[in-house]
Amino acid sequence: MNQVKIGKFIAECRKKNNLTQMQLAEKLNITDRAISKWENGKSMPDSSIMLDLCNELKISVNELLSGEVIKMEDYMKQAEENLLKIEKEKEEKDRQLLNLELVIGYFSLITFLILIFVASFVEMLLCIRIIMIVFASIVFVVGVSKAIKIEQIAGYYECDKCYYKYVPTYKSVLFSMHYGRTRYMKCPKCNEKSWQKKVISK
Repeated sequence: MNQVKIGKFIAECRKKNNLTQMQLAEKLNITDRAISKWENGKSMPDSSIMLDLCNELKISVNELLSGEVIKMEDYMKQAEENLLKIEKEKEEKDRQLLNLELVIGYFSLITFLILIFVASFVEMLLCIRIIMIVFASIVFVVGVSKAIKIEQIAGYYECDKCYYKYVPTYKSVLFSMHYGRTRYMKCPKCNEKSWQKKVISK
């Protein structure tokens, strides 16, 4: 999405409807700073507020995401293009999240091993040794929990039986057997258990 183009379009529509940034913000129950960020292309309206924003500006969501008024004959084509852009952006964000998962996972493991090694082989007071072991365990547990949460929400798992793609619950990801990002889970569609691979696109 072209945030700068969308921002200029929001400003144009706001002025056309004789609204100040403050007035629009009050109607949407947000700050005028948020409106300013949209109009300057620094951020996008959250999906939870898009419909209300479009109602106030008297435009469609399709037009908002396009950053321009759309003629009726081009409407469906533009809608499809916007959906494709949104899907591509989601895929890119999911890839970035999965890379972050690796960083968090490796950092947690390496930190845990270093602290345990130091606590085991370096001379120190017993209380300090215990604190180091407890801290190492906390770092490891928190890091792994965060990494699993990222893996759960980024992309989809694909059932090996019916090829259904879905986002599983955190609990099912946490307690499933796995190798890499392939997990042995029950598909919510066919109710069969199988080794399900992580995929980015729906």
